[in-house]
Amino acid sequence: MNDNKNYKPQFKKDYHKSPQSQGSVQDTIEIGQRIPLTIKRLGINGEGIGYFKHTICFVKGALPDEVVTATVTAIHPRYMTAELHAIREKSEDRVEPRDTYAGKVGGFELEHLAYPAQLEFKRDIVRQALEKYRPAGHQYYKLLPTIGMDNPYEYRNKAQFQVRKLDGKVAAGLYKEGSHDLVDLPTCSVQHPLTMKIMRRVVALLDELDVPIYDEEHGSGIVKTIVVRVAATTNEAQLVFITNSTKLPHKREMIAELQKDFPEIVSYMQNVNKGKTSLVWGDDTACLAGKTFIQDKLDGLTFNLSARAFYQLNSSQTSKLYAEARKALELSPTDNLVDAYSGVGTIGLSLADQVKEVRGMDIIPESVEDANENAKLNGITNATYEVGRAEDLVSQWMAAGFHPDAIIVDPPRTGLDDKLLETIIHAKPERFVYISCNPSTLARDLTQLTTDYIIDYIQSIDMFPQTARCEAVVKFTRRS
Repeated sequence: MNDNKNYKPQFKKDYHKSPQSQGSVQDTIEIGQRIPLTIKRLGINGEGIGYFKHTICFVKGALPDEVVTATVTAIHPRYMTAELHAIREKSEDRVEPRDTYAGKVGGFELEHLAYPAQLEFKRDIVRQALEKYRPAGHQYYKLLPTIGMDNPYEYRNKAQFQVRKLDGKVAAGLYKEGSHDLVDLPTCSVQHPLTMKIMRRVVALLDELDVPIYDEEHGSGIVKTIVVRVAATTNEAQLVFITNSTKLPHKREMIAELQKDFPEIVSYMQNVNKGKTSLVWGDDTACLAGKTFIQDKLDGLTFNLSARAFYQLNSSQTSKLYAEARKALELSPTDNLVDAYSGVGTIGLSLADQVKEVRGMDIIPESVEDANENAKLNGITNATYEVGRAEDLVSQWMAAGFHPDAIIVDPPRTGLDDKLLETIIHAKPERFVYISCNPSTLARDLTQLTTDYIIDYIQSIDMFPQTARCEAVVKFTRRS
Protein backbone atom coordinates (compact mmCIF):
# COMPACT_ATOMS: atom_id res chain seq x y z
CA MET A 1 0.00 0.00 0.00
CA ASN A 2 2.73 2.43 0.98
CA ASP A 3 6.08 1.07 -0.16
CA ASN A 4 8.19 4.04 -1.20
CA LYS A 5 11.63 2.49 -0.66
CA ASN A 6 12.63 2.73 -4.32
CA TYR A 7 11.21 6.19 -4.88
CA LYS A 8 13.73 9.06 -4.99
CA PRO A 9 12.34 12.30 -3.53
CA GLN A 10 12.28 15.16 -6.05
CA PHE A 11 10.50 17.81 -4.03
CA LYS A 12 13.22 19.61 -2.11
CA LYS A 13 14.31 23.20 -1.37
CA ASP A 14 12.37 26.34 -0.59
CA TYR A 15 10.65 27.17 -3.88
CA HIS A 16 10.77 30.89 -3.11
CA LYS A 17 14.51 30.88 -3.90
CA SER A 18 16.13 30.48 -7.29
CA PRO A 19 19.67 29.18 -7.86
CA GLN A 20 20.99 32.68 -8.55
CA SER A 21 19.97 36.27 -8.02
CA GLN A 22 16.84 36.91 -10.03
CA GLY A 23 17.01 40.51 -11.20
CA SER A 24 14.10 41.97 -13.17
CA VAL A 25 11.98 39.27 -14.78
CA GLN A 26 9.94 41.74 -16.82
CA ASP A 27 13.03 42.97 -18.69
CA THR A 28 13.80 39.63 -20.36
CA ILE A 29 10.59 37.57 -20.53
CA GLU A 30 7.19 38.27 -22.10
CA ILE A 31 3.72 36.83 -21.56
CA GLY A 32 2.99 34.35 -24.34
CA GLN A 33 6.67 33.49 -24.76
CA ARG A 34 7.36 29.75 -25.12
CA ILE A 35 10.24 28.59 -22.96
CA PRO A 36 12.12 25.32 -22.34
CA LEU A 37 12.27 24.00 -18.79
CA THR A 38 13.65 21.06 -16.86
CA ILE A 39 11.32 20.40 -13.93
CA LYS A 40 13.25 20.08 -10.69
CA ARG A 41 10.50 19.37 -8.14
CA LEU A 42 6.86 19.91 -7.22
CA GLY A 43 5.54 22.91 -5.31
CA ILE A 44 3.13 22.74 -2.41
CA ASN A 45 0.12 22.89 -4.74
CA GLY A 46 1.39 20.07 -6.96
CA GLU A 47 2.72 22.31 -9.74
CA GLY A 48 6.01 21.57 -11.50
CA ILE A 49 8.89 23.94 -10.73
CA GLY A 50 11.70 24.84 -13.10
CA TYR A 51 13.97 27.81 -13.78
CA PHE A 52 14.31 29.99 -16.88
CA LYS A 53 17.02 32.67 -16.89
CA HIS A 54 17.43 32.08 -13.15
CA THR A 55 13.74 32.83 -12.57
CA ILE A 56 11.46 30.33 -10.86
CA CYS A 57 8.58 29.13 -13.01
CA PHE A 58 5.47 27.19 -11.89
CA VAL A 59 3.97 24.86 -14.49
CA LYS A 60 0.74 23.09 -13.63
CA GLY A 61 0.73 19.46 -14.79
CA ALA A 62 4.51 19.09 -15.16
CA LEU A 63 6.40 16.50 -13.09
CA PRO A 64 9.95 16.24 -11.68
CA ASP A 65 12.65 15.13 -14.15
CA GLU A 66 10.53 16.12 -17.15
CA VAL A 67 11.89 18.31 -19.94
CA VAL A 68 9.03 20.48 -21.21
CA THR A 69 8.14 23.53 -23.21
CA ALA A 70 5.70 25.93 -21.56
CA THR A 71 3.92 29.15 -22.47
CA VAL A 72 4.34 32.03 -20.01
CA THR A 73 0.95 33.12 -18.63
CA ALA A 74 1.86 35.58 -15.86
CA ILE A 75 4.97 37.42 -14.71
CA HIS A 76 5.54 38.60 -11.15
CA PRO A 77 8.54 40.35 -9.57
CA ARG A 78 10.07 37.12 -8.24
CA TYR A 79 8.44 34.31 -10.21
CA MET A 80 6.28 33.47 -13.19
CA THR A 81 3.64 30.93 -14.17
CA ALA A 82 3.36 29.04 -17.42
CA GLU A 83 1.04 26.61 -19.17
CA LEU A 84 2.37 23.21 -20.19
CA HIS A 85 2.72 23.07 -23.98
CA ALA A 86 4.64 19.86 -24.69
CA ILE A 87 6.58 17.18 -22.84
CA ARG A 88 9.91 16.38 -24.49
CA GLU A 89 11.08 13.88 -21.87
CA LYS A 90 8.42 12.19 -19.74
CA SER A 91 8.72 11.22 -16.08
CA GLU A 92 8.65 7.52 -15.21
CA ASP A 93 6.00 8.43 -12.63
CA ARG A 94 3.57 9.97 -15.15
CA VAL A 95 0.30 8.04 -15.52
CA GLU A 96 -2.90 8.63 -17.49
CA PRO A 97 -5.58 10.43 -15.39
CA ARG A 98 -8.92 8.67 -15.06
CA ASP A 99 -10.83 11.96 -15.25
CA THR A 100 -10.69 13.92 -18.50
CA TYR A 101 -11.33 17.20 -16.63
CA ALA A 102 -8.50 16.62 -14.13
CA GLY A 103 -6.61 19.64 -15.42
CA LYS A 104 -9.62 21.95 -15.38
CA VAL A 105 -11.03 21.81 -11.83
CA GLY A 106 -9.50 21.45 -8.39
CA GLY A 107 -9.35 18.15 -6.54
CA PHE A 108 -7.37 16.22 -9.18
CA GLU A 109 -4.01 18.03 -9.14
CA LEU A 110 -1.95 14.83 -8.90
CA GLU A 111 -4.03 12.35 -10.86
CA HIS A 112 -1.27 12.21 -13.48
CA LEU A 113 1.31 11.18 -10.85
CA ALA A 114 1.80 7.52 -9.84
CA TYR A 115 0.42 6.87 -6.37
CA PRO A 116 3.71 5.90 -4.61
CA ALA A 117 5.14 9.20 -5.81
CA GLN A 118 2.06 11.05 -4.52
CA LEU A 119 2.69 9.61 -1.07
CA GLU A 120 6.32 10.70 -1.03
CA PHE A 121 5.29 14.17 -2.25
CA LYS A 122 2.90 14.53 0.67
CA ARG A 123 5.62 13.81 3.17
CA ASP A 124 7.79 16.32 1.37
CA ILE A 125 5.24 19.16 1.46
CA VAL A 126 5.44 18.86 5.25
CA ARG A 127 9.21 19.20 4.90
CA GLN A 128 8.83 22.21 2.60
CA ALA A 129 6.53 23.95 5.09
CA LEU A 130 8.98 23.32 7.92
CA GLU A 131 11.87 24.75 5.87
CA LYS A 132 9.83 27.87 5.17
CA TYR A 133 8.73 28.62 8.76
CA ARG A 134 11.73 27.03 10.53
CA PRO A 135 10.31 26.04 13.92
CA ALA A 136 12.99 25.16 16.48
CA GLY A 137 14.90 22.01 15.51
CA HIS A 138 12.85 21.46 12.34
CA GLN A 139 15.77 19.89 10.47
CA TYR A 140 15.78 17.04 12.98
CA TYR A 141 12.06 16.23 13.02
CA LYS A 142 11.17 12.63 12.28
CA LEU A 143 8.89 12.67 9.22
CA LEU A 144 7.33 9.22 8.88
CA PRO A 145 6.34 7.74 5.47
CA THR A 146 2.85 8.76 4.39
CA ILE A 147 0.07 6.29 5.16
CA GLY A 148 -1.83 5.70 1.93
CA MET A 149 -4.77 3.70 0.58
CA ASP A 150 -5.00 0.33 -1.16
CA ASN A 151 -7.48 1.86 -3.64
CA PRO A 152 -6.97 5.64 -3.90
CA TYR A 153 -10.29 6.21 -5.69
CA GLU A 154 -14.03 6.36 -4.85
CA TYR A 155 -13.27 7.57 -1.32
CA ARG A 156 -15.13 10.89 -0.99
CA ASN A 157 -18.36 10.28 0.94
CA LYS A 158 -19.78 13.75 0.15
CA ALA A 159 -20.36 15.50 -3.17
CA GLN A 160 -21.03 19.24 -3.00
CA PHE A 161 -21.65 20.43 -6.56
CA GLN A 162 -22.69 23.84 -7.84
CA VAL A 163 -25.74 23.84 -10.13
CA ARG A 164 -26.07 26.13 -13.15
CA LYS A 165 -27.50 26.16 -16.70
CA LEU A 166 -24.99 25.39 -19.47
CA ASP A 167 -26.21 25.70 -23.05
CA GLY A 168 -29.80 25.50 -21.82
CA LYS A 169 -29.26 22.27 -19.84
CA VAL A 170 -28.91 21.81 -16.08
CA ALA A 171 -25.32 21.05 -15.08
CA ALA A 172 -23.77 20.16 -11.71
CA GLY A 173 -20.08 20.16 -10.97
CA LEU A 174 -17.13 22.28 -9.88
CA TYR A 175 -15.72 25.62 -10.95
CA LYS A 176 -12.64 25.92 -13.11
CA GLU A 177 -9.74 26.93 -10.92
CA GLY A 178 -9.66 30.66 -10.27
CA SER A 179 -13.07 31.28 -11.84
CA HIS A 180 -16.81 30.79 -11.52
CA ASP A 181 -17.04 28.93 -14.83
CA LEU A 182 -18.78 25.65 -14.07
CA VAL A 183 -17.51 22.31 -15.38
CA ASP A 184 -20.23 19.66 -15.53
CA LEU A 185 -19.10 16.40 -13.89
CA PRO A 186 -21.09 13.42 -15.17
CA THR A 187 -18.50 11.12 -13.56
CA CYS A 188 -15.91 11.56 -10.83
CA SER A 189 -13.42 8.83 -9.96
CA VAL A 190 -12.72 10.03 -6.40
CA GLN A 191 -16.39 10.17 -5.37
CA HIS A 192 -18.28 7.31 -3.72
CA PRO A 193 -20.26 5.81 -6.63
CA LEU A 194 -23.64 6.29 -4.90
CA THR A 195 -23.09 10.04 -4.49
CA MET A 196 -22.62 10.38 -8.25
CA LYS A 197 -25.63 8.21 -9.15
CA ILE A 198 -27.87 10.32 -6.93
CA MET A 199 -26.32 13.56 -8.20
CA ARG A 200 -26.91 12.75 -11.86
CA ARG A 201 -30.51 11.64 -11.23
CA VAL A 202 -31.23 14.89 -9.38
CA VAL A 203 -29.76 16.89 -12.28
CA ALA A 204 -31.99 15.00 -14.74
CA LEU A 205 -35.08 15.69 -12.61
CA LEU A 206 -34.27 19.39 -12.29
CA ASP A 207 -34.04 19.51 -16.07
CA GLU A 208 -37.20 17.47 -16.73
CA LEU A 209 -39.31 19.45 -14.26
CA ASP A 210 -37.87 22.81 -15.35
CA VAL A 211 -36.97 23.82 -11.80
CA PRO A 212 -35.54 27.39 -11.73
CA ILE A 213 -31.74 27.18 -11.52
CA TYR A 214 -29.69 29.94 -9.91
CA ASP A 215 -28.23 32.55 -12.24
CA GLU A 216 -25.20 34.02 -10.51
CA GLU A 217 -24.92 37.05 -12.80
CA HIS A 218 -28.49 38.23 -12.19
CA GLY A 219 -29.01 36.75 -8.69
CA SER A 220 -32.17 35.02 -9.91
CA GLY A 221 -33.36 31.42 -9.91
CA ILE A 222 -33.57 29.00 -7.01
CA VAL A 223 -31.36 25.88 -6.89
CA LYS A 224 -27.73 26.84 -6.21
CA THR A 225 -25.99 23.72 -4.93
CA ILE A 226 -26.67 20.02 -4.44
CA VAL A 227 -25.03 18.13 -1.58
CA VAL A 228 -25.10 14.33 -1.34
CA ARG A 229 -23.52 12.52 1.61
CA VAL A 230 -23.30 8.74 1.98
CA ALA A 231 -22.52 6.83 5.18
CA ALA A 232 -19.95 4.23 4.16
CA THR A 233 -20.93 1.57 6.71
CA THR A 234 -24.74 1.85 6.57
CA ASN A 235 -25.15 3.06 2.96
CA GLU A 236 -27.65 5.67 4.17
CA ALA A 237 -27.65 8.80 2.04
CA GLN A 238 -28.69 12.40 2.61
CA LEU A 239 -29.66 14.86 -0.13
CA VAL A 240 -29.57 18.61 0.47
CA PHE A 241 -30.86 21.29 -1.90
CA ILE A 242 -29.16 24.64 -1.21
CA THR A 243 -31.46 27.32 -2.58
CA ASN A 244 -31.73 31.05 -3.18
CA SER A 245 -35.28 31.03 -1.79
CA THR A 246 -37.45 29.21 0.71
CA LYS A 247 -39.43 28.01 -2.30
CA LEU A 248 -38.47 24.80 -4.08
CA PRO A 249 -40.85 24.13 -6.98
CA HIS A 250 -41.68 20.48 -7.76
CA LYS A 251 -40.00 19.24 -4.59
CA ARG A 252 -42.75 16.65 -4.00
CA GLU A 253 -42.41 15.26 -7.53
CA MET A 254 -38.61 15.10 -7.23
CA ILE A 255 -38.68 13.38 -3.86
CA ALA A 256 -41.29 10.88 -5.04
CA GLU A 257 -39.15 9.91 -8.04
CA LEU A 258 -35.97 9.70 -5.95
CA GLN A 259 -37.65 7.55 -3.30
CA LYS A 260 -38.50 5.03 -6.02
CA ASP A 261 -34.99 5.05 -7.47
CA PHE A 262 -32.91 5.37 -4.29
CA PRO A 263 -34.23 3.76 -1.10
CA GLU A 264 -30.78 4.58 0.33
CA ILE A 265 -31.79 8.25 0.63
CA VAL A 266 -33.28 8.51 4.12
CA SER A 267 -32.92 12.28 4.58
CA TYR A 268 -34.10 15.07 2.26
CA MET A 269 -33.11 18.58 3.40
CA GLN A 270 -33.25 22.16 2.14
CA ASN A 271 -30.79 24.86 3.16
CA VAL A 272 -31.61 28.48 2.30
CA ASN A 273 -28.72 30.76 1.30
CA LYS A 274 -30.15 33.90 -0.32
CA GLY A 275 -28.30 36.28 -2.61
CA LYS A 276 -24.74 36.51 -3.86
CA THR A 277 -22.27 35.23 -1.28
CA SER A 278 -18.98 33.36 -1.20
CA LEU A 279 -20.47 31.01 1.42
CA VAL A 280 -22.10 27.80 0.20
CA TRP A 281 -24.35 27.24 3.22
CA GLY A 282 -26.97 29.51 4.75
CA ASP A 283 -28.14 29.53 8.35
CA ASP A 284 -31.60 27.97 7.87
CA THR A 285 -32.02 24.25 7.20
CA ALA A 286 -35.36 22.40 7.00
CA CYS A 287 -36.29 18.76 6.58
CA LEU A 288 -38.30 18.02 3.42
CA ALA A 289 -38.77 14.28 4.03
CA GLY A 290 -37.33 11.44 6.09
CA LYS A 291 -34.89 11.98 8.96
CA THR A 292 -32.78 15.07 9.69
CA PHE A 293 -29.61 12.95 9.78
CA ILE A 294 -27.93 9.81 8.49
CA GLN A 295 -26.02 7.32 10.62
CA ASP A 296 -22.51 6.00 10.14
CA LYS A 297 -20.31 3.73 12.22
CA LEU A 298 -16.67 4.37 13.05
CA ASP A 299 -14.38 2.38 15.33
CA GLY A 300 -17.32 0.55 16.92
CA LEU A 301 -19.35 3.72 17.61
CA THR A 302 -22.49 5.02 15.88
CA PHE A 303 -22.69 8.64 14.74
CA ASN A 304 -25.63 10.81 13.66
CA LEU A 305 -24.64 13.22 10.90
CA SER A 306 -26.80 16.28 10.25
CA ALA A 307 -26.59 18.26 7.03
CA ARG A 308 -24.07 20.93 8.09
CA ALA A 309 -22.04 18.87 10.54
CA PHE A 310 -18.35 18.34 9.79
CA TYR A 311 -17.36 14.74 9.14
CA GLN A 312 -14.19 13.43 7.53
CA LEU A 313 -14.65 12.89 3.78
CA ASN A 314 -12.57 9.72 3.59
CA SER A 315 -14.17 7.10 5.84
CA SER A 316 -11.58 4.33 5.48
CA GLN A 317 -8.61 6.64 6.14
CA THR A 318 -10.36 8.26 9.10
CA SER A 319 -9.97 5.07 11.15
CA LYS A 320 -6.23 5.11 10.40
CA LEU A 321 -6.02 8.81 11.28
CA TYR A 322 -7.70 8.31 14.64
CA ALA A 323 -5.62 5.22 15.38
CA GLU A 324 -2.49 7.33 14.91
CA ALA A 325 -3.94 10.04 17.16
CA ARG A 326 -4.73 7.50 19.91
CA LYS A 327 -1.24 6.04 19.68
CA ALA A 328 0.36 9.47 19.91
CA LEU A 329 -1.72 10.65 22.89
CA GLU A 330 -0.85 7.72 25.20
CA LEU A 331 -3.80 8.52 27.47
CA SER A 332 -4.34 7.39 31.05
CA PRO A 333 -7.65 6.74 32.94
CA THR A 334 -7.18 9.84 35.12
CA ASP A 335 -6.80 12.29 32.22
CA ASN A 336 -9.09 15.19 31.42
CA LEU A 337 -9.14 15.43 27.62
CA VAL A 338 -10.04 18.49 25.52
CA ASP A 339 -11.33 17.71 22.01
CA ALA A 340 -10.92 21.03 20.17
CA TYR A 341 -12.69 21.63 16.84
CA SER A 342 -14.73 18.52 17.58
CA GLY A 343 -17.24 18.32 14.74
CA VAL A 344 -19.76 15.60 15.62
CA GLY A 345 -17.47 14.23 18.34
CA THR A 346 -15.83 11.42 16.39
CA ILE A 347 -12.35 11.85 17.89
CA GLY A 348 -13.27 12.63 21.50
CA LEU A 349 -15.96 9.96 21.78
CA SER A 350 -13.60 7.33 20.38
CA LEU A 351 -11.19 8.21 23.23
CA ALA A 352 -13.75 8.56 26.03
CA ASP A 353 -13.25 5.02 27.37
CA GLN A 354 -9.55 5.77 27.97
CA VAL A 355 -9.93 8.94 30.08
CA LYS A 356 -11.74 10.44 33.07
CA GLU A 357 -13.57 13.19 31.14
CA VAL A 358 -13.85 14.59 27.61
CA ARG A 359 -14.82 18.18 26.88
CA GLY A 360 -15.17 19.44 23.34
CA MET A 361 -16.49 22.33 21.30
CA ASP A 362 -17.40 23.49 17.81
CA ILE A 363 -18.72 26.76 16.38
CA ILE A 364 -21.51 25.03 14.40
CA PRO A 365 -24.52 24.41 16.71
CA GLU A 366 -25.73 21.44 14.64
CA SER A 367 -22.36 19.73 15.10
CA VAL A 368 -22.45 20.21 18.88
CA GLU A 369 -26.02 18.92 19.02
CA ASP A 370 -24.93 15.88 17.04
CA ALA A 371 -21.89 15.34 19.28
CA ASN A 372 -23.94 15.34 22.49
CA GLU A 373 -26.57 13.14 20.86
CA ASN A 374 -23.84 10.77 19.69
CA ALA A 375 -22.53 10.50 23.23
CA LYS A 376 -26.00 9.43 24.40
CA LEU A 377 -26.43 7.14 21.41
CA ASN A 378 -23.27 5.25 22.38
CA GLY A 379 -23.89 5.26 26.15
CA ILE A 380 -20.96 7.58 26.82
CA THR A 381 -21.53 9.58 30.02
CA ASN A 382 -18.14 11.27 30.51
CA ALA A 383 -18.16 13.46 27.38
CA THR A 384 -19.85 16.85 26.87
CA TYR A 385 -19.71 19.34 24.01
CA GLU A 386 -20.44 23.07 23.89
CA VAL A 387 -20.98 25.68 21.18
CA GLY A 388 -18.15 28.18 21.02
CA ARG A 389 -14.61 28.94 19.97
CA ALA A 390 -11.89 26.68 21.34
CA GLU A 391 -9.75 29.61 22.45
CA ASP A 392 -12.63 31.03 24.54
CA LEU A 393 -14.00 27.86 26.09
CA VAL A 394 -10.69 26.30 27.12
CA SER A 395 -9.77 29.51 28.96
CA GLN A 396 -13.18 29.59 30.66
CA TRP A 397 -12.93 25.97 31.75
CA MET A 398 -9.45 26.50 33.16
CA ALA A 399 -10.62 29.60 35.05
CA ALA A 400 -13.39 27.45 36.58
CA GLY A 401 -10.87 24.86 37.81
CA PHE A 402 -10.83 22.32 34.97
CA HIS A 403 -7.27 21.34 34.03
CA PRO A 404 -6.69 19.57 30.69
CA ASP A 405 -4.14 16.76 31.05
CA ALA A 406 -4.43 16.04 27.33
CA ILE A 407 -5.48 18.15 24.35
CA ILE A 408 -6.16 17.06 20.79
CA VAL A 409 -6.76 19.72 18.16
CA ASP A 410 -8.09 19.24 14.62
CA PRO A 411 -8.38 22.83 13.33
CA PRO A 412 -9.53 24.09 9.91
CA ARG A 413 -6.97 24.97 7.24
CA THR A 414 -6.35 28.35 8.89
CA GLY A 415 -4.66 26.55 11.80
CA LEU A 416 -4.81 27.44 15.48
CA ASP A 417 -6.03 30.80 16.72
CA ASP A 418 -3.30 32.85 18.45
CA LYS A 419 -5.30 32.91 21.67
CA LEU A 420 -5.66 29.12 21.65
CA LEU A 421 -1.92 28.75 21.09
CA GLU A 422 -1.32 30.93 24.15
CA THR A 423 -3.89 28.92 26.13
CA ILE A 424 -2.24 25.60 25.25
CA ILE A 425 1.19 26.90 26.19
CA HIS A 426 -0.26 28.25 29.47
CA ALA A 427 -2.14 25.01 30.25
CA LYS A 428 0.96 22.85 29.60
CA PRO A 429 -0.95 19.58 29.03
CA GLU A 430 1.26 16.53 29.49
CA ARG A 431 -0.18 14.95 26.36
CA PHE A 432 -0.80 16.98 23.23
CA VAL A 433 -1.57 15.95 19.62
CA TYR A 434 -2.17 18.20 16.63
CA ILE A 435 -4.08 16.86 13.60
CA SER A 436 -3.38 19.19 10.69
CA CYS A 437 -4.99 19.48 7.24
CA ASN A 438 -2.60 22.23 6.13
CA PRO A 439 1.19 21.76 6.48
CA SER A 440 1.83 25.50 6.06
CA THR A 441 -0.30 26.64 9.01
CA LEU A 442 0.96 23.66 11.01
CA ALA A 443 4.57 24.73 10.50
CA ARG A 444 3.63 28.32 11.40
CA ASP A 445 1.98 27.16 14.64
CA LEU A 446 4.96 24.99 15.53
CA THR A 447 7.16 28.09 15.73
CA GLN A 448 5.26 29.00 18.92
CA LEU A 449 4.52 25.53 20.26
CA THR A 450 8.15 24.41 20.15
CA THR A 451 9.05 26.92 22.86
CA ASP A 452 7.39 24.52 25.31
CA TYR A 453 7.16 21.24 23.38
CA ILE A 454 9.47 18.86 21.56
CA ILE A 455 8.26 17.28 18.30
CA ASP A 456 8.53 13.50 18.63
CA TYR A 457 7.44 12.86 15.05
CA ILE A 458 5.07 13.93 12.28
CA GLN A 459 2.97 11.21 10.63
CA SER A 460 1.56 12.26 7.25
CA ILE A 461 -1.67 10.54 6.15
CA ASP A 462 -3.20 10.68 2.68
CA MET A 463 -6.84 11.56 3.25
CA PHE A 464 -7.26 12.99 -0.28
CA PRO A 465 -5.56 10.88 -2.97
CA GLN A 466 -5.11 12.53 -6.39
CA THR A 467 -4.89 15.96 -4.72
CA ALA A 468 -2.02 18.00 -3.26
CA ARG A 469 -3.70 18.08 0.16
CA CYS A 470 -2.12 16.27 3.09
CA GLU A 471 -3.11 15.56 6.71
CA ALA A 472 -0.60 15.00 9.47
CA VAL A 473 -0.57 13.86 13.10
CA VAL A 474 2.00 15.54 15.32
CA LYS A 475 3.09 13.98 18.61
CA PHE A 476 4.45 16.40 21.21
CA THR A 477 6.41 15.90 24.43
CA ARG A 478 6.41 18.74 26.95
CA ARG A 479 9.84 20.16 27.70
CA SER A 480 11.05 19.59 31.26
